Amino acid sequence: MPTDAAPSGASRTITQDDVARMANLARLSLDDKERELFAGQFQDILGYMDVLGKVDTQGVEPLYSPALHKEQGRQDEPARLRSRDEVLANAPQQDDGSFVVPRIV
Repeated sequence: MPTDAAPSGASRTITQDDVARMANLARLSLDDKERELFAGQFQDILGYMDVLGKVDTQGVEPLYSPALHKEQGRQDEPARLRSRDEVLANAPQQDDGSFVVPRIV
Protein backbone atom coordinates (compact mmCIF):
# COMPACT_ATOMS: atom_id res chain seq x y z
CA MET A 1 0.00 0.00 0.00
CA PRO A 2 1.38 3.45 -0.79
CA THR A 3 2.43 5.44 2.23
CA ASP A 4 0.73 8.61 0.98
CA ALA A 5 -1.94 9.52 3.48
CA ALA A 6 -5.26 10.73 2.15
CA PRO A 7 -5.94 14.41 2.73
CA SER A 8 -7.96 15.18 5.84
CA GLY A 9 -11.63 14.45 5.21
CA ALA A 10 -10.97 12.52 2.00
CA SER A 11 -11.02 8.74 2.09
CA ARG A 12 -8.68 6.75 -0.12
CA THR A 13 -10.05 3.88 -2.21
CA ILE A 14 -8.75 0.43 -1.32
CA THR A 15 -8.17 -1.64 -4.44
CA GLN A 16 -7.74 -5.37 -4.90
CA ASP A 17 -4.07 -4.64 -5.59
CA ASP A 18 -3.81 -2.99 -2.15
CA VAL A 19 -5.38 -6.08 -0.59
CA ALA A 20 -2.99 -8.33 -2.53
CA ARG A 21 0.01 -6.34 -1.21
CA MET A 22 -1.29 -6.55 2.39
CA ALA A 23 -1.94 -10.28 1.99
CA ASN A 24 1.57 -10.78 0.65
CA LEU A 25 3.05 -8.93 3.64
CA ALA A 26 0.94 -11.09 5.98
CA ARG A 27 1.98 -14.22 4.06
CA LEU A 28 -1.65 -14.96 3.13
CA SER A 29 -2.85 -16.51 -0.09
CA LEU A 30 -6.09 -14.95 -1.34
CA ASP A 31 -8.07 -15.70 -4.47
CA ASP A 32 -9.80 -13.03 -6.59
CA LYS A 33 -13.12 -13.43 -4.75
CA GLU A 34 -11.46 -12.95 -1.35
CA ARG A 35 -9.48 -9.91 -2.54
CA GLU A 36 -12.70 -8.34 -3.80
CA LEU A 37 -14.48 -9.11 -0.50
CA PHE A 38 -11.65 -7.72 1.65
CA ALA A 39 -11.27 -4.61 -0.50
CA GLY A 40 -14.95 -3.84 0.13
CA GLN A 41 -14.63 -4.52 3.84
CA PHE A 42 -11.54 -2.31 4.18
CA GLN A 43 -13.35 0.43 2.25
CA ASP A 44 -16.33 0.17 4.63
CA ILE A 45 -13.98 0.47 7.63
CA LEU A 46 -12.30 3.56 6.18
CA GLY A 47 -15.72 5.07 5.45
CA TYR A 48 -16.76 4.55 9.05
CA MET A 49 -13.51 6.14 10.25
CA ASP A 50 -14.40 9.19 8.11
CA VAL A 51 -17.80 9.36 9.84
CA LEU A 52 -16.18 9.12 13.28
CA GLY A 53 -13.63 11.77 12.30
CA LYS A 54 -16.47 14.26 11.69
CA VAL A 55 -17.99 13.86 15.18
CA ASP A 56 -17.60 17.00 17.31
CA THR A 57 -15.78 15.97 20.47
CA GLN A 58 -14.96 19.44 21.78
CA GLY A 59 -15.54 19.58 25.53
CA VAL A 60 -15.98 15.82 25.87
CA GLU A 61 -13.80 14.25 28.54
CA PRO A 62 -12.12 10.96 27.65
CA LEU A 63 -13.83 7.93 29.16
CA TYR A 64 -10.65 6.06 30.01
CA SER A 65 -6.93 6.55 30.08
CA PRO A 66 -4.56 4.05 31.70
CA ALA A 67 -2.31 6.93 32.73
CA LEU A 68 -5.07 8.52 34.80
CA HIS A 69 -6.14 5.46 36.79
CA LYS A 70 -4.35 3.70 39.60
CA GLU A 71 -3.69 0.06 38.92
CA GLN A 72 -5.93 -2.22 40.94
CA GLY A 73 -3.47 -4.74 42.32
CA ARG A 74 -3.81 -7.46 44.89
CA GLN A 75 -1.49 -8.99 47.40
CA ASP A 76 0.37 -11.99 46.08
CA GLU A 77 -0.61 -14.60 48.61
CA PRO A 78 -0.03 -18.32 48.08
CA ALA A 79 -3.16 -20.44 48.08
CA ARG A 80 -3.89 -24.04 47.21
CA LEU A 81 -6.94 -23.79 45.00
CA ARG A 82 -6.99 -27.35 43.67
CA SER A 83 -5.65 -30.65 44.90
CA ARG A 84 -3.05 -32.65 42.97
CA ASP A 85 -5.73 -35.23 42.07
CA GLU A 86 -8.04 -32.50 40.67
CA VAL A 87 -5.27 -31.12 38.47
CA LEU A 88 -4.12 -34.53 37.29
CA ALA A 89 -7.70 -35.47 36.44
CA ASN A 90 -7.34 -33.16 33.40
CA ALA A 91 -4.11 -34.80 32.19
CA PRO A 92 -4.37 -37.06 29.14
CA GLN A 93 -1.62 -39.21 30.69
CA GLN A 94 -0.24 -39.41 34.21
CA ASP A 95 2.15 -41.63 36.11
CA ASP A 96 2.58 -41.81 39.89
CA GLY A 97 1.20 -38.31 40.53
CA SER A 98 3.00 -36.59 37.64
CA PHE A 99 2.10 -35.47 34.12
CA VAL A 100 3.39 -37.62 31.26
CA VAL A 101 4.50 -35.48 28.30
CA PRO A 102 6.20 -36.33 24.99
CA ARG A 103 9.98 -36.47 25.09
CA ILE A 104 11.64 -33.52 23.34
CA VAL A 105 15.21 -33.96 22.17
